[in-house]
Formats: sequence, C-alpha cells, structure tokens
Amino acid sequence: MEAMGQRQPQQIKIELGEKESEGIYSNLALIAHSPSEFIIDFARVLPGTNKSKVYARIVMTPQHAKMLLSALEENIKKYENQFGTIKIHGKEEKEIGFQKEGETP
Repeated sequence: MEAMGQRQPQQIKIELGEKESEGIYSNLALIAHSPSEFIIDFARVLPGTNKSKVYARIVMTPQHAKMLLSALEENIKKYENQFGTIKIHGKEEKEIGFQKEGETP
C-alpha cells in the first residue's frame, strides 16, 4: 500500500527505432542556455575542413540537464573502473621520472 503523497516508480517502455539505433557520431557539442532551457547541438568536425554541421539538437530543462550531467558522471566512473582512466589529449599530465635540469614537474 502507498503512503499518502508517495508514488511507486513508474516503468516506462522505451522504443528505439531502426534509424535511431544506428546513432549519430559527434566529436563536438555546442551548449547554450536560457533561464528555462539548455540547448545542446551535436556536430562533427573533420580534419582538413573549416566547416561543420549540426546533426542533432537536444533541448531540455535545466533540471534535466543537471540530471544528465549526474548520469554521465556516474557512467564515466563505471567506465573508468572497468577500462581505466579516460585521457584527454591536451590536458597536462603529471610527469613522473627524470626531469631535465631547470624543468619543474
């Protein structure tokens, strides 16, 4: 029996269409926001080109954007526990080992 004001979690059936199941590759996300929504544009930048195209735009409330951030953080932790730390090219890594004279680690 439910206590007053408490609801049982609702199960939602999610359908994934054939076209959507193929996915869209993106290596660039552009994010904008207003007081009422976040807009995330997913684009692709290819080497040797100076032009890009948005392949998908997602619009969501600030609350859902924060929930997405939390879900991504949780899944990245799970991924790294299974496969190791994700390295970001261009981010400074702490050097271990010998240093040239005058260099600071």
